[in-house]
Amino acid sequence: MRRMLSVLLVSLALLGGALSLGGCVVVAPRHARVWVPGFWAPHHVWVEGHWRER
Repeated sequence: MRRMLSVLLVSLALLGGALSLGGCVVVAPRHARVWVPGFWAPHHVWVEGHWRER
């Protein structure tokens, strides 16, 4: 019984270590609206800021 408990604890410790080293994956939401600031386009044309779908 003691051996099984120690194997379980070691397994949990290894799993916890692997999860802590794995990090977090962040995925951007689809169809997010982003603000595009105004900018100068070619031929000195000013394009106003606007929202666009990403």
